[in-house]
Amino acid sequence: MFDALVSGLIAGWGVAIPLGAIGVLLVDLGMRAGFRVAAPAAAAVATADLLYAAVAALAGSAVASLLEPHERALKLIAAAVLAAVAVLSLRGLRRRAGGEATVPPATHLFGRFLALTAINPTTVVYFVALIAGLPAIASADAPAKLVFVLAVGVASLSWQLTLAGSGAALHHRLPESARLWTALAGNALVLGLAARMALSA
Repeated sequence: MFDALVSGLIAGWGVAIPLGAIGVLLVDLGMRAGFRVAAPAAAAVATADLLYAAVAALAGSAVASLLEPHERALKLIAAAVLAAVAVLSLRGLRRRAGGEATVPPATHLFGRFLALTAINPTTVVYFVALIAGLPAIASADAPAKLVFVLAVGVASLSWQLTLAGSGAALHHRLPESARLWTALAGNALVLGLAARMALSA
């Protein structure tokens, strides 16, 4: 059981810590609206990681082989969604500059970030490969797999909240003009990541 806990924590941090498009959006949200608003979005990202870990633990190999023939299409869809989010955020910068900024409700943010994270099917492949490389988890009983999955969720949540908190720490310290420039840079990075994903499909 302890091995499942440690493996889950390492797996959760392993998938969460490399800063990608979602991490950039989380930091930006924290800078714009503070920690209380960004925390539900962070919880949504961790929820998606937890669900993917559960799928991998229960039927990972079958799901991975099911997704493999559609990998190119899934990458293109994910790239299109990320690009759309970045473009909409960039359009929102004009309203923010004019003092018309509005922050969606927590439930809307949770749904948005859950969907954005869920369009990344490579996370399933990551967890499948990880579980395959951990015989103790692959052959574990249901309680141990549950511990593994929950540990993934806890580890991911701790990192996503760290990102949201890092952005929130700058919320009142940066002038509005600086927050606009960092948002511009962050969304440009998301567009770049979307383009890279599309080109690699």
